[in-house]
Amino acid sequence: MLSNLFDGHWRAHVGAGGHRLLWMILTIGLLGMSTDVLAHAVAQGDKGYIQEITGINLIAFTYLGAKHMVTGYDHLLFLLGVIFFLYRMQHIAIYVSLFALGHSTTMLLGVYFNVGINSYLIDAIIGLSIVYKALDNIGAYQRWFGFQPNTKAATLIFGFFHGFGLSTKIIEYDISPDGLIPNLLAFNVGVEIGQLIALAMILIVMSFWRRTDGFFRHAYTANVAMMSAGFLLFGYQLTGYFVA
Repeated sequence: MLSNLFDGHWRAHVGAGGHRLLWMILTIGLLGMSTDVLAHAVAQGDKGYIQEITGINLIAFTYLGAKHMVTGYDHLLFLLGVIFFLYRMQHIAIYVSLFALGHSTTMLLGVYFNVGINSYLIDAIIGLSIVYKALDNIGAYQRWFGFQPNTKAATLIFGFFHGFGLSTKIIEYDISPDGLIPNLLAFNVGVEIGQLIALAMILIVMSFWRRTDGFFRHAYTANVAMMSAGFLLFGYQLTGYFVA
């Protein structure tokens, strides 16, 4: 569908604006990895709060879920990749819903059944999900292999991995079993609220960008930047796995 984005003449028009997009997205990834709040991690203050409270705390967990999504750079990069070339709201709703379904399912089931995955490995896979989507956006699979993977299935599957990333962290913080299910549901509601907020901000920026003459000239570079950020996240987390 988008294999024509590899056309040499098209790429030749990527100018300074495209390079600025490249550095902007790479900076987001580097800033995220240079802080204590790594992909899917919970800030230290929130971590202590989660470990101390007991009983049902719907508002608090809703807030924490929303905060996690809005500040989760890995989620945001993947979400940006998913909606990058989607123009109709019904199409956006379908893909975002599939991602939310996958994310919610593994987060809830993972915590409830105490199924955790090594946090470095799961976050490395999440980095690869960003790489996968960026390559999909620039038509790499059609050009290299002559076929187009099922984008809906891929979005759902990577949603499962994103959910496992969060459930792994929640399990590590050993939250109280008292009120566990209502609190998890509230957290998940917060995550979806945060996703809608993040999506709204992304769509606002994208709507203005798409109206400019430089959108298609810079879209290739933007997706290369996303791919680079995904590789950075993958390498960073894989290094942490072997060093830890």
